Amino acid sequence: MSEALARTNIYTEEDYYNLPEDVRAELIDGQIYYMAAPSRIHQEILSFLHLEIGNYLHSKKGPCKVYPAPFAVKLFEDDDRNVVEPDISVICDPNKLTDRGCTGAPDWIMEIVSPSNSSHDYIRKLNLYADAGVREYWIVNPMNQSVWVYFLEQDKFNAAAYTFQEKIKVNIYDDLWIDFTELRM
Repeated sequence: MSEALARTNIYTEEDYYNLPEDVRAELIDGQIYYMAAPSRIHQEILSFLHLEIGNYLHSKKGPCKVYPAPFAVKLFEDDDRNVVEPDISVICDPNKLTDRGCTGAPDWIMEIVSPSNSSHDYIRKLNLYADAGVREYWIVNPMNQSVWVYFLEQDKFNAAAYTFQEKIKVNIYDDLWIDFTELRM
């Protein structure tokens, strides 16, 4: 007598967009990951980063735009099994922008870690973003006041750890530094 194998549902972009509007979730490798509402500290950090980056990009008058979550990013054009909502997305190619968000890898992604999703950001998303061609990925951890910076360009790959007591250089820009001491946490 044979046993029936347990089958995991594989979800697609269509399933993701059919979720109720008040549900926060991401679609990674065909699996839906639900997200809890962010904490106050998470939102303070998100607001700080969005303003710092937005002000810099505005002063440069270039093509790059910054988008805070919720903002849908379909990382691979021909793959309907991955749609993420990074906390911060910086996109410099206006052709990647759609009415739904972004199709293709953003130039820079930042994630702010929550206690319930740390392995998700440090492992699953790091690999996904590297595979998609994201140039730079920052993981901001409010619990231990650290920032991991991954410069993912193949010929210059680098990973470095910082604290909230430091001013951190953005690798994809020549003259942008984020001073985390200004958070006053």
